[in-house]
Amino acid sequence: MKKQLLKSLLVFGTVTAMLVGCGSSNQNTAETAPENQATVTVTDVRGEVEIPAEPQRIVDLSGNSDMLSILGYKVVGTANSDAYDYTRFPSYLEETLKGATILGYSMQDTMDIEAIMNLNPDLIVISTVQEKMYDQLSEIAPTVMIQLEALNWKEDLKAFAEVFDKEEVANEWLTKYEADAKAAGDAIKAEYGEDTTYLSFLASGGQFFVFDGAGFGDVLYNDMGLKKPAGMPEQTDISLPVVTYEGLAAIDADYIFCIATDEDLAALEQNAIWNNMPAVKEGNVVILESSPYFNQGYSPIGRSLLINEIGEMLNGTK
Repeated sequence: MKKQLLKSLLVFGTVTAMLVGCGSSNQNTAETAPENQATVTVTDVRGEVEIPAEPQRIVDLSGNSDMLSILGYKVVGTANSDAYDYTRFPSYLEETLKGATILGYSMQDTMDIEAIMNLNPDLIVISTVQEKMYDQLSEIAPTVMIQLEALNWKEDLKAFAEVFDKEEVANEWLTKYEADAKAAGDAIKAEYGEDTTYLSFLASGGQFFVFDGAGFGDVLYNDMGLKKPAGMPEQTDISLPVVTYEGLAAIDADYIFCIATDEDLAALEQNAIWNNMPAVKEGNVVILESSPYFNQGYSPIGRSLLINEIGEMLNGTK
C-alpha cells in the first residue's frame, strides 16, 4: 500500500470527491436508465459528445464526484475512494457519496468494466487518466472525458461546469467559498499574528512531501491567505516537493501541520532532527491522520470543511 501511495503522490494532481443532486435513485441496484431521454451535445477534450440532458445514473471515474455534487448531480458509481483504503469513502465525502458504489481509486487508469455495466449508467465521466478505457466505456453509455489542470482546482471546477452548462452554479459556489476561506484566514491572523508562518507536509516512508501549491498547503496559503515560511521548496508541477529530515528542518515555520500514519509518526518522533526543530520544541505541531487529511485538501468539498477546522486545530496546540 505504501508503495502505491508514494507513486500516487508523485503524480498526484486531481482532487478526490462526491456528489449531490439530480439522480432519481442512489441505491446500488441494477436499475435501468429511463428510455427516450432528451439529449444535449457537449464538448469535452475529445470533441462533441451527445449526453442525456438530465442524467439520472452517473458513473464518475475521474475522482471529481464532489465537483459534480457542487453542480447538482448525484453519482451511482464513483472512484472517489479513500487513498489509504479503496473500499471506503474518505470521511469528508461519506454523506455526499452515500449509496454510491465504489469502483476504484481515481489515480487508477483502469477499473472493473463489469461493475460499471451492472450500474446501468446513462452517463460516464472520466479524466485523461482513464483514457485507455474510453472506447470500452463509450459502448456502455455516453462518456465525457475531462482534462484536469491538477494544480488549479478552481479551473477544474469551471471545466466541469462548462461541459455541463453550469457555470453560474460553479461561480456562486466559488464566490462563497472564497469569502469563507478569507474570513477563516483573517480570524487566524488576528489571533496568531499577520507574520506567523505555517507548514504542512505528509510523512510517508521516511520522506516528507511538502504541500505548497496543492492540497493542504494551497488551502493555507492561497485560500486563507496565511504566510509561507522561509526555506519552502517550490512546487512547480503536479508532484509534491520531497525533502529529507535536513530539508524539513531548513523550513523555518512557526506552526506545523504533520500528516502521517501511526507508523510514520512513530518514526518521526524518534528522530533527533525533528525533535530539535523550534516549532516542535515549542509544541506548535498539529498531528493529523493520513486518512482523510492527505486527500482532503484536494477536494472542493473537503476544502470547504477544512477552512473551518484549521483554527480549531491551532487552538489545540495552546
